[in-house]
Parts: sequence; C-alpha cells; structure tokens
Amino acid sequence: MAQVLEFKLPDLGEGLTEAEIVRWLVAVGDVVTVDQPVVEVETAKAMVEVPCPYGGVVTARYGEEGTELPVGAPLLTVAVGAAERTAAAPAPEAAPEVPPAPAPAAPSSPSSATAGGTSGSVLVGYGTSAPSSRRRRVRPPRGTASGGRPVNGTAPGPVPVVSPLVRRLAREHGVDLRTLTGSGRDGLILRCDVEQAIGQGVARTPAAPAMAPPAPVRAPAPAAALSGPALDADAVRVPLRGVRGAIADKLARSRREIPDATCWVDADATELMAARAAMNAAGGPKISVLALLARICVAALARHPGLNATVDPVAREIVRLPRVHLGFAAQTDRGLVVPVVRDAHSRSAESLSAEFARLTEAGRTGTLTPAELTGGTFTLNNYGVFGVDGSTPIINHPEAAMLGVGRIVPKPWVHQGELAVRQVVQLSLTFDHRVCDGGTAGGFLRYVADCVEQPAVLLRTL
Repeated sequence: MAQVLEFKLPDLGEGLTEAEIVRWLVAVGDVVTVDQPVVEVETAKAMVEVPCPYGGVVTARYGEEGTELPVGAPLLTVAVGAAERTAAAPAPEAAPEVPPAPAPAAPSSPSSATAGGTSGSVLVGYGTSAPSSRRRRVRPPRGTASGGRPVNGTAPGPVPVVSPLVRRLAREHGVDLRTLTGSGRDGLILRCDVEQAIGQGVARTPAAPAMAPPAPVRAPAPAAALSGPALDADAVRVPLRGVRGAIADKLARSRREIPDATCWVDADATELMAARAAMNAAGGPKISVLALLARICVAALARHPGLNATVDPVAREIVRLPRVHLGFAAQTDRGLVVPVVRDAHSRSAESLSAEFARLTEAGRTGTLTPAELTGGTFTLNNYGVFGVDGSTPIINHPEAAMLGVGRIVPKPWVHQGELAVRQVVQLSLTFDHRVCDGGTAGGFLRYVADCVEQPAVLLRTL
C-alpha cells in the first residue's frame, strides 16, 4: 500500500522566507523520481527549480501559479510506493493557495496551467521561464458569466480565506472579503477572486444595486493612487516581485540610509588599450578591458582599504573587510543584477577575465545562483556598454563605494604638450560619506586614473 508524504516549500537559504510559484513542472497523477524538479519558484534572489525528495505519484498540488508561499507551506503530496500512474479525481480548476491541511485520501486535480509548452526569455537564476507577461490571466470560474463573480452580500460569520497574502491584498485595495464568493474548494476565497474584484472596481464604498451595471474603471489601482493624475486606460502595471522587487527595495534602502557623494575624472586610456592589445597578441586566453579595470580597482583598494567596507548602524561602527569580493553590475532581461567575483584581490588579470566571462554567461543563460549574487564588498559598474560617458549610480547596499566606468572613445586631448586624438574614458566614484571624506575618495580615484593612463604604475603593486 502506498504511503502519502507531504513535501513542503524548503528553506532556500540566503535568509529567504517566501517564494512565488512561477510554473508547475508536474501535474497530479504524474510519476516523479527522487530529486526531480517539480516546481519553479521565484525568490528575491533568483529563479529556482525545487526538487522533490520523494519518488512516487503526485496526488495533490497546493498553490496556483503566481501565488506567494512562505517557507514551510505545503507544495504537493506524493504517494510513495504506488505501482503505476494514477488518475486524478475531478476538482476545481485551481488548488487553494495555502491549504489548511493536505488530504491524502482525496487527491486534487491539476490546475489549469501545465508544465510544458511555454517558451520565454532567458532569465537570471536557476533555469529559464517566461517573461513578466507570463502572469496567469484570471478567468471567471465555471458556471459564472464573464462579467464577474456572484456576490454573497455582507453576511456575518468567518470569511472563508486562509492565505495571509489574500487578506493583505484585499486590505491594501479596500476589498471587503465578505462580498466575494470564493472559487476554491468549499468556497475558499483565492487570490484570483480578489484580483478580479479589484479589476471590477470593488472597493470600500458600498456595492451598487444588484440590477445596476458595474461602474467602469480605467485600471486596477491601489487606493493611494486614485488621488493622483487620471490613469490612461491602457496603463500597464508591472508587479515589483522577485528579483525586480528585491532590486527596488535595495536601491530605495540605499538612498534612504547612505549619504553618498560622487567625484569623477577624465583619463587617457590609450596606453591601457595598447597594453591590452599587446597581451592578447602574445597568445593565450584573451584579457578583457573589464578584467584590467578590475585589477586596477583591487590595487587601489589595497592602497585605500577604507573603501572596502560597510557600516554597522546599530553598533555605529565602520567595518573594514579584509577580502575583496568584487561585484560588477550587469543588465539582464529581469533587471539589474550584480554577480560577485570572489577573492578578486588574489586573482590575476587572466583569472579575472575568465571569471567575468563565466558569470556573464551564467547571467545570459539564467544559471546564476543566489550565492553568486550576494556577498560583494565593492562594485565595478561599466555603464560605458550603454554608450554613455558618465553616471552617478546608487551604491549597492550595504557596500560603501562603487567605481563607474564610461565608454572609451576618441577625443581631443593634450598629450606631451600637443593636441592629439586619444582614447578617453570618464571614471567616477560614488562613496558613502560616513566611511571616508573627499580626500580618501579623491586619492582612490586619482590612483585608478593614473593606472589607466600609465599601466606601468600598476607594476609597483604586483
């Protein structure tokens, strides 16, 4: 006789406490093997395929695609020891987001979305997924008209809703849960029920009479936004979730907490480009410009270690870090990410070039791990790839500084007392003014510029 085991959302590390279901990779009735990926979830760090520790037949799934689940919430149940593939019993279209308890004796049926058949852009994280437009469209439940769901009124009694996420969503948009009829099992109110109510303009104001047509709305919007300018009927709302949400939170926190300042200088990079050409002409692995700039950067940090630091606001201390884990900003389909090169201070230009190439390829193919996206102590931002000369970037919290590099372009330049066309680059340093003053920041940036203009200066520290 098969034993039914429950598999819960595991701890994904890096202090993450919740994840959003992006795509189910198995359906109820499928046979799974030990450590087979069963669901793709998005965390604040990356996209992750979650493997199941049990082998057997899937008897139930818990949570719709697009649902946020806390760590420890049930994901699915597996009948271990089942001899053959089992058929699923009829059930509502979508399983509850966070069920009270799985019922092994009565397995649920697959949700409306299947694991296969989708093709999307490459995302940074574990594996690939569809772009942001993949969010499941809310459809009316069986037996209701396309105009919307039936309304119960405001009868007293407990509201049939389990998920704290659903309650929060309703509270933020002013939706009275007592006016809704849930489409889940036993009338459970699901996230899609609340989202459809928001789209129909259901708010804190009393509902219109039953025979009256619903009031037209331009777009679903939180109550706070209704007092602003009128929204265009074609306005598009992009949820700040997963990596995009984590980026937004981190940048906002940096702006709130870090009193940053920026200094910049133009440098003649002609000799640096000539040195790189000579290195690559000698044979062996190619050396990238970014790797040379990184080598210069870690040499400058050795002379000015105060910039390889962070601030402990609780202890009111500046914490200087002994190792340089160099992050580099990279633009991806999912937004800005900062992969980290570990122990950059101990790497040669050749090693740095290889690691930059590996991490860049991982970003392109969507295989960066959460560990490769965290733990940086200083960031190198090459915004010159966008064809711009300068920028004042936001510091990658909780770091203390960021070196920015603009495009390298031919410009008129006074060289050895004469006007000449040289390869010029603008360098900028954005720094936490709590960590250092302008003298330290200027000394760091000047040393970087000197090494760019005369790479032989770097030989003194090698």
